[in-house]
Formats: sequence, structure tokens, C-alpha cells
Amino acid sequence: MSVLSVKKNNEQIYGLFLIITVYLQKVLYITLIMNKSMFFAALAMVGLAACAPAQKQETTKSGLNPANFESVFGGKETHLYTLTNNNGVEVCITNFGARIVSVMVPDKEGNFVDVALGFDKVTDYETIPSDFGATIGRYANRINQGKITVDGVEYQLPRNNNGIHCLHGGSTLTPEPLGWQYAVFNADAVTPNSITLSYVSPDMEANFPGTVNLKVIFTLTDANEIDINYEATTDKKTVINLTNHSYFNLNADASPIIDNILAINADYFTPVDDTFMTSGEIRPVEGTVMDFRQGRVIGEVVNADDDQIHNGKGIDHNWVLNAKRDINVPAAMVWSKNTGITLTVFTDEPGLQIYTGNFLDGTVTGKGGQLYGQRTAICLESQKFPDSPNKGNLEGWYSAELNPGETYHSRCKFVFGTRCCEEHESCQHCEHHNK
Repeated sequence: MSVLSVKKNNEQIYGLFLIITVYLQKVLYITLIMNKSMFFAALAMVGLAACAPAQKQETTKSGLNPANFESVFGGKETHLYTLTNNNGVEVCITNFGARIVSVMVPDKEGNFVDVALGFDKVTDYETIPSDFGATIGRYANRINQGKITVDGVEYQLPRNNNGIHCLHGGSTLTPEPLGWQYAVFNADAVTPNSITLSYVSPDMEANFPGTVNLKVIFTLTDANEIDINYEATTDKKTVINLTNHSYFNLNADASPIIDNILAINADYFTPVDDTFMTSGEIRPVEGTVMDFRQGRVIGEVVNADDDQIHNGKGIDHNWVLNAKRDINVPAAMVWSKNTGITLTVFTDEPGLQIYTGNFLDGTVTGKGGQLYGQRTAICLESQKFPDSPNKGNLEGWYSAELNPGETYHSRCKFVFGTRCCEEHESCQHCEHHNK
């Protein structure tokens, strides 16, 4: 295009601008005569239109588009909620299944990365069977043969775990959604760093007796803690065991977590058979591959030639915590050497189920188009022991019963930090990153 052509085009644009300006002045003058207040409102709108940039959809720090979580499922609206603290940490939660969708924390270099597996949009949660980040109920983990007896009445629960046991409250997505992880919770209260979600589980949902009113409160503290509090009541005697099923990848890249270091503050665990069911035995970890008291590389254990590892297809076991339900005593810690990120778990529950993503197989595409392959995450699920409704009378086990007039309480904290090396306590670099 020639210089003359450019000049001519600029003159035409300028002329058009003058015409529009004169027109607006006439409109505003007429408006002034008719109503002075309308004039000033119109003038303000013109000013705003001139100054405001083009609208664009805001995304979260983790790259999520909140609009992708606006949906209706089972007649109820779903949304995405963002919690932040004064350190720049961000946790995104959806009321679909009361799920943690993303967790943005700093690595050892101060770069913020997402350490939670999940999906970019709620329709994936609605159509792809998963428990990514979900609140699990009415009973987390397995119940033998899907049978419980409450007040002398036997109840047959869904046998959704290979047709043998009831897993995670009998949850299933097809043919009909069932289980709390596929329920839409109510958002009762939202602040910049916390959200209270609630759900009413009707009597005989998944064949569990009693109407249960649940409240789960997520709080992101300035200590970089995700503090999860559960409360529940029932109108009929029932069993209950709640947990959060977040899949954490501290490498922050959906790579296998087998190079991570895992430490568990537990002298005992509950062994399982080849159907993943506990026997009722509480076995010492001493002298077994299940001894993580001093910290071990995960890959050294999940690939071990050991009956328990074979039965669990890797690590999928419950440990009897030494903390003895003291929320101030660490239950377990995971550390990625790659990012330096640490995750420490605290809970007032007696057990911690640890699962190393053994059944992830690369067929599910998660956030950012990442494929979730085997052992690309670790789950740390605070809980009563598996099958406690049938073993609660055994020594060392805990009852999972809830009676009318009582309130169920459970708490778990996921605490994030950084360290750069094995000599963390004496390393100045680590101390710098943990100030």
C-alpha cells in the first residue's frame, strides 16, 4: 500500500470519527434538556466505553477457565471457586463432588506450579469416571462383600469394586450417577480463603440407612495448609467414613512419582488379600517393605517382589498412625527432589490409606492435555480402617457408627513447603525457602 493510500485512509477514519462525535454531542444535548441526571449517566457510559479494554475471560493462576465449570447436573448448578492466601498460593474447588481441582504452590525456585491431577472442565468430571480430588462418602475405602449390619439389620450395598466389595460408598457414574463424588454440593459460605459445602444424603442412598446431613469446610491458611473439616449428623443409626481423594503429583508434570520420597509415621499397617480386603490383622512394619518410618523412595517399594505389593498392585494400603488421632502430629510426608516441594499430612483419624495411582493407565487426559499414566500421583486418604463396619469390635480397630444426636467430626490438613536436599535441617538454601 502506498503512502498516499495510507494518508487517504487515515483522513477517512478521522472524518468518520468527527461525524460520530458530533452525533453523540447532539444526543447528549437533547438528553440534557430532557433529564440532567440521564445526561451525566450517558456521559459516564461514553467515558467508560472509551477507556475500558475489550472484555476477556479471566482464568485462574492454574489456567482454569471458570466458565468451563458452569453447568447443570442432576438439576443443580455447578461452579468453580478459587481460594487464595497471602503467599500467592491458590486452590480451586468445584461443588461437583466437593472436589479439589488444582493446587498452585511454589517450588524450591519460587515458581508456582500445579500439584493436583484433575480436569479442565466440569463436563469431564460429569462423564469420565474418576475420584480426582473428590470428597468421598458415605464410607471411604472398602466394605467386605458390600455388607453391613446396623442394629441387627443387614444391608447389601453396591458391590462396585470388581463385583466383590463396596468401594467409596458404592460410587458409580453409570448407568446412574451414585455416590458423593458425583453429587452437586451446595455452597453455603464463600470467603477469599475458605468455602463451606453441604450435601444431604437421603435415607437408603446406595442402601446406607439414615438421612445424613454433611458439611465440609475447606480453608487455605497462610501457613500454606489446605485444612479440611468434615461434620455430619444422621436421623438413623448408620456408618460413616469420609476422606478427600486428591491425586497429588509434586513433580508438577504428570510424570511418575516413583522417584519421590515417602515417609509414614506408623509402626503398623493393615495387610490385604488379593481382593484388596483387610483381614482384621494389624501387622508391624518392622522388617517389611511397608516400613516407611525413615523415608523411602517410592519406586523401590512399588516394584518390590512382595506379597503385599502384589496384592495391592503397588501401594494401596492403610497404615495405623502413631499420631493416635492428634492433629498436631505429622502422619506422613512426601517430597519431590525435582521441584523440592513437600506435602505433609496431619489428621485426627487413626488411619491413612496411601495409593500410588496403580490403576491410572494413560487413557485419561487431564488438565493441559496431560495423559495420566500409571503411578503419576499419590493419594493420602485420612480415614477409619477399611471395612471397620465389620471389624470395629476387633482390638485396635475403631467403630465407624454414627447415632442420631451425635455429630461426626473429622479433620485433615495438607501442608505444603519446600526443601532442596536430604540435609534439609542444616541447609541454608532450604531454610531460605521455608521462611
